[in-house]
Amino acid sequence: MTIIHVSAVKNWGGGENHIETLCQELKASNPEVKNIILCVKNKPFHNRLKETDIKFETAPLAYNLDFRFSLKLIKMCAKYKADLIHIHDPSAIALTIIADKISKLPPFVFSKKTSFEIKHKKLTLYKYNYPKIKKIFCVSNETKRICEKSIYNKSKLVTIYHGTSMLNKKTEASDNLRQKFEIDPSKKIIGNIGNHIRAKNLETFVEVVNDIVNVKKLTHYYFIQIGTFTDRTEDLLNRVKELNLENHIQFMGYTVNAAKYIPQFDVFLMTSQSEGIPEVIFESFYHKRPVVSTDVGGIPEIIEDNINGFLTPKHNPVLLSEKIIALADDEILINKFINVSHEKLMANFLASTMAQKMLDEYKNIIA
Repeated sequence: MTIIHVSAVKNWGGGENHIETLCQELKASNPEVKNIILCVKNKPFHNRLKETDIKFETAPLAYNLDFRFSLKLIKMCAKYKADLIHIHDPSAIALTIIADKISKLPPFVFSKKTSFEIKHKKLTLYKYNYPKIKKIFCVSNETKRICEKSIYNKSKLVTIYHGTSMLNKKTEASDNLRQKFEIDPSKKIIGNIGNHIRAKNLETFVEVVNDIVNVKKLTHYYFIQIGTFTDRTEDLLNRVKELNLENHIQFMGYTVNAAKYIPQFDVFLMTSQSEGIPEVIFESFYHKRPVVSTDVGGIPEIIEDNINGFLTPKHNPVLLSEKIIALADDEILINKFINVSHEKLMANFLASTMAQKMLDEYKNIIA
């Protein structure tokens, strides 16, 4: 079986990490399955794949519907005698459909990794309901529920949770954040990992720091945020200066294998306003770090409030800060959260399980 994975994303994030993890897991468990990735040339995912043993090819994507990308997919399908195309983002759907209109391609599957609603526009609905898309893998039941509003054939929708990979697990970073940023040992490190995009709502992250430091006058917390800078970053940094929080928060920017820093966090804080299921929460479960999060997307499917973490509504920095304060010094509660989370992870949310479920779907479609 030969699968071509298509990514038209120009940055690096959880979705690209999922593709890499899926290919690695299938190679380890089912080496007879060939996985080849098509990604955007000279972008972070391309650079990342150079450091792996995953087979990949690239194509330029100067604008959204760059035909060169579609033509490269056609050539790859012929070259590798592809049995199936796995599309991993909305932009890649359109490019794959264009390729199919030019040259008949094998069937498709699509991974819906976010809880964004599908817009009810004619072309958008045509794209998501394209007949060659045989299955849509939803990252959560919430994502599946949202898709049901727009997908005509509901039987195409299947929930397959992502998960953390146990292959070549990196337990901790070589550099120490406390030493690097001269953080006093008495301070609790509150960490977040996510690119500076609208969905991650890092504006709320900054407001949590403001509420704890300036409003509640608590200075024994230090906040670290890791993720790719974007056009939203300048406003975040300006807000930090405006609130005089420079000595309480650090933005590290894009960092390779960012999850390796999670063991150095005392609490993982997620402030997103939209999510599928962020894989960094699974990483926090693995590294036994407690999580305080907004209750968006599929997150309530993996975190039960006050059972294995704290959940709050989105856009509520005051409540998030209260949850952090309640948790950070409560060792009994921390141990409860991390133990229950780790058990749930090992039972339900391993990448090996995810890969096998996707492989079963691949086989059914090809058969």
